Amino acid sequence: MKAGGQTSGVTAILTLIAMLAFAANSVLARLGLGESAIDPASYTAVRLLSGAATLWAVARFSSQDKTAASPGSWPSGAMLFLYAITFSFAYITLSTGTGALILFAAVQITMIAMGLYSGERPRPLEWLGLLIAIIGLIYLLSPGITAPSLLGSFLMLLAGIAWGVYSIRGRGAVNPMGATADNFMRTVPFALIMLFIFYSKIKISQPGFFYALISGAISSGVGYAIWYAALRGLTATRAATVQLSVPVLAAVGGVIFLSEAITPRLAIASVAILSGIGMAVLGHQQVVNAASIETDAPERRA
Repeated sequence: MKAGGQTSGVTAILTLIAMLAFAANSVLARLGLGESAIDPASYTAVRLLSGAATLWAVARFSSQDKTAASPGSWPSGAMLFLYAITFSFAYITLSTGTGALILFAAVQITMIAMGLYSGERPRPLEWLGLLIAIIGLIYLLSPGITAPSLLGSFLMLLAGIAWGVYSIRGRGAVNPMGATADNFMRTVPFALIMLFIFYSKIKISQPGFFYALISGAISSGVGYAIWYAALRGLTATRAATVQLSVPVLAAVGGVIFLSEAITPRLAIASVAILSGIGMAVLGHQQVVNAASIETDAPERRA
């Protein structure tokens, strides 16, 4: 069986690789930043520069129209940079799984909230899912012995909001690969300015540089390219749902590569947040399907 011009088996493999790449971003950040192998500003700069170079090359050599205009924008580039820099500073103190969970929850809640603001009419299942996810996030961040760093959590929430806004701005892009490559290129001036500001605190070891380089060129650059290929065989709902696996994969990676413990608080919050977001995604798809039926009805009657 084929979906979107490729077999379901190929789509499944591409999707799995992409999700592993996204989870690897959290693991690599903790490896470099948690062990102070590199400072956050340098990590961000190396990640963005290597990601920009990789995505530019992929977009350039995979595009059939080499003369097509660059579809990125400076506001999107700014949101991408804000995501990257707050992501790096947050992972100084957050564990791999906790950071990924906060990031993922903030992204999805932001996108749902922006949909509400733009006039979308959610169904009860969507409201219920959003409420459960928010309660789970509040529980995760509530004061206690096992509560994550307040500053780190705030920075990761900000990273999630920035990525959510960036994702909303990228909806409907005619050439998503080209747009992402162009937006990464637009982060370069921000990264250079940031390095100038944090010049006195720059610290780059060989392992730290390697982690940032792999995160930018492979997990981000190649990972995004593979994800765009996988999207050709996924519906919007499936694409949103499979991303529920990223925080879980990141947490497992933290246990394997960093010997991090999965606390009861993280486990309970993960179930609540991921279940709530899953319900909201399914509820949103019901709204989309209903709208499609209403739109098609006059044509069928005609």
